[in-house]
Amino acid sequence: MDLLEIKAINTDAQRWLTKAATNLRQHLNTHFQVQTKSDRNDLVTNFDKETENFLVDQIRQNFPNDKIVSEEGFGDQVQTMHGRVWFVDPIDGTLNFVKQRNDFAMMIGLYEDGRNVLGYILNVMTDELLWGGPEIGLHLNEKVQPLPLDQPLAAGLFGVNGPMFAYNHEHVRDIAFASSGARILGSAGLEFQQVILGRQVGYISRLAPWDVAAGKILAETAGLSVTTIDGDPLDMLKSQVVLVTTRRALPEVQKIRQS
Repeated sequence: MDLLEIKAINTDAQRWLTKAATNLRQHLNTHFQVQTKSDRNDLVTNFDKETENFLVDQIRQNFPNDKIVSEEGFGDQVQTMHGRVWFVDPIDGTLNFVKQRNDFAMMIGLYEDGRNVLGYILNVMTDELLWGGPEIGLHLNEKVQPLPLDQPLAAGLFGVNGPMFAYNHEHVRDIAFASSGARILGSAGLEFQQVILGRQVGYISRLAPWDVAAGKILAETAGLSVTTIDGDPLDMLKSQVVLVTTRRALPEVQKIRQS
């Protein structure tokens, strides 16, 4: 994919996200149809489904040969990263969306033959769009975003998954205590934003493909490390415990896990 095509796709993707986010904000005070999935806190609303349907439909209309991985079932059954693969998370942080009407994100990631191409994380309520990729750099709305400082673990805050922290699963509580403090936002996209914008030194959680796809592209564009908890490359088509950190914090996190 050449730079001109990447720029054209970027224009389309930002337009889709703007339209979808505007629709969500306009309907925040309407009645939500809320259902549960795996448990009482794993929610899906009619707006998750409508937003995903809209974004998937835009991709299919413009790029009918591409494959789509999405949370609510409007995408494809993708078995391989060959070719162009889109990842769509219509509302990341649905529990926040339902309970707070705040702190949720919309995410799109695009890969070609497994390689990073374009990523988007939109904080819907603040209208902060973090976007970019290896060919076009990192941006926050209309401005070029500077790369985060490569800080050690003790110098910054660390984002965590609540249950993993509570039960010290994978030494998450130990890792957080070695940092300046733990933070729990309830949205993988917003956690990735915090690390990429230099507001946290890391984040760890068990994530599905649509939770991590956009963040991985943007974090790696920012010079951050994105791996499994064991330090292995991510399998973009399965759920796994994901660690995003500064380069300096990574060996410190790994040392705590091995202790």
